Amino acid sequence: MSELYHNRILELAAEIPNVGHLADAEGSQLKVSRVCGSKVRVDLKLDEAGETVTAIAVDPQACALGQAATSILAEHAVGASVGEIIAARDALKAMLKDGGPPPEGRFWELRHLSPVADYPPRHASTMLAFEAAVAAIEEALEKRAAARAVAD
Repeated sequence: MSELYHNRILELAAEIPNVGHLADAEGSQLKVSRVCGSKVRVDLKLDEAGETVTAIAVDPQACALGQAATSILAEHAVGASVGEIIAARDALKAMLKDGGPPPEGRFWELRHLSPVADYPPRHASTMLAFEAAVAAIEEALEKRAAARAVAD
């Protein structure tokens, strides 16, 4: 288990940026691991086009692995495209479950979580932040679509 909790994981878990809530969030999602009870809430806002994250706040109540993933998301999400966040979530999942390569680009530090692949009960908590972020993006886009439909 010690390779799971190496120094960089502990550093990331201890230094999570953008902790809190966004009062004017367009999307806000809480994800909970049924295995361990870890929780992560992600609030976010998108640009006018709905293509780029302009603000994020996170509220992690998770193990060190979940906190490390949350830290990486919170550090690099602002300015990231919706596609980049979805791709990072998908690559993280593939790395953990299918032996895929680590995510690249702005979320490259997720590679530090690669030892989690050998511990399937830890996968869910490691995925929480990115699952919540994608769900929050989907919520924000659905709200915009509904508002446009009402306006039309």
